[in-house]
Amino acid sequence: MSRLQELFDQHGQSPWLDNLRRGWISSGELQVLIDRGVRGITSNPSIFQKAMTGTDDYDEQLSALAGAGRSIEDSYWELVTRDIVDALDLLRPVHEATHGLDGFVSVEVDPSLAADTGGTEAAARHLSRIIDRPNLFVKIPATAEGIPAIRTMIGEGCSVNVTLIFSLDRYEDVMEAYIAGLEAHEGDLSGTSSVASFFISRTDTEIDRRLEAVGTPEALALRGRAAVAQGQVAYDLFRQAFSGPRWEALVARGARVQRPLWASTSTKNPAYPDTLYVDALIGPDTVNTLPEATLEAFDEHGTLARTVDADPEGARATLAAVQAAGIDLDDVSRVLEEEGVGAFVKSFDELLDTLGQKAETLI
Repeated sequence: MSRLQELFDQHGQSPWLDNLRRGWISSGELQVLIDRGVRGITSNPSIFQKAMTGTDDYDEQLSALAGAGRSIEDSYWELVTRDIVDALDLLRPVHEATHGLDGFVSVEVDPSLAADTGGTEAAARHLSRIIDRPNLFVKIPATAEGIPAIRTMIGEGCSVNVTLIFSLDRYEDVMEAYIAGLEAHEGDLSGTSSVASFFISRTDTEIDRRLEAVGTPEALALRGRAAVAQGQVAYDLFRQAFSGPRWEALVARGARVQRPLWASTSTKNPAYPDTLYVDALIGPDTVNTLPEATLEAFDEHGTLARTVDADPEGARATLAAVQAAGIDLDDVSRVLEEEGVGAFVKSFDELLDTLGQKAETLI
C-alpha cells in the first residue's frame, strides 16, 4: 500500500493531484496515479497554460476548432472541457466507490469574473450544464464578490471548490456561505459537495519576507511557521462550524461537511522540508492537493501522523507572535488574494494570446 493510500485509510485525508494535462489521460499515466491513491484533481488557468503551450497535445482539436471558425475563447473552453470530462470519467469509479466523497475534478470559472458576482454565477451554471457530471467541482474564488455567488450556487445544488482563501476571517465567511446555501436548497442534500481551498505556502512566502524585513531574532525565528499555524487554526474553526444543532439539521437532510483543502502545498523555500505542508496538516475530513513533485516526495518519505489538530492553541500562539512582530495578517491576505487573482487572469490572457497565434499556424 502506498503512502497516498495510507494517508486516507489511516488518517482520513484525501490526496488529490494539483495538475492536469491531456497527455496524462491518453497515455494512461493519470490512471496509474489514481491506482496509487490519487482521489481527485484540481486545475486552474495557470495549469492549463503550461499544458497547452508546453505540448502539442491540443493542436489537432485546436486546428479543427479554428477551421470551424470558433473564437479563441470558445476554443479554450472546448479544450478545457474535453480534458475535464475525460478526467471526470476516469475518476467516476472513485466517486461511486466513496459514495460521493472523492473522485472530483475541479475547473475554474473565468478568473476575470472574480469581482463580478452575477458573472461568476452565470459562468458556474454554464460549466455545470455543459460538463454535466456528478463529480464536477466548479471553482469560485473566495473574494468578497465570490462569497454570495458561492451561497447561490450551493443553494442551486452546484458542487463548489472555493479557491484562493488566505485568511481565517474569509474562511469563516466561506463556511457560512456553504451552510446558508445548503439551508436554501430544498430537498435531499447528499448530491451537493464543497471543499474550501486554503492556500498554504504562498502565505509563508509573504509572511517570511515581512519577518525578514523586521529582522529581529524573534521575528526570524517565526519564519516557516505561520502558514501551518493558520491551517491548523482553520481546521479548529472547521470542527466548530460543522457541529451543533444548526449543522445537525442539515446532516439529517444528507449534508456533507465542506472539507478544508490544503492548496499551494509545494515548498517555495528550498530550506524547508519538501513535505512540510503535507506532514503538518494531516487529519480526518481534509484534502491535500499536491503538485507532482510534492506528491512523489510524500509518497517516498512523507510522515504519516495526525498533526492538524495536535496543538490548536499553540497554532494560535504562533499567529499572535507573528502579529506581535508587526506583521499585519489582514494586509497579507489582501495582498495574496490580489496576487492570486491577478496571476490567474494573467495566465488566462496569455494563454488566449498564445492559442490565437498557434491557431493561425494550424489553419
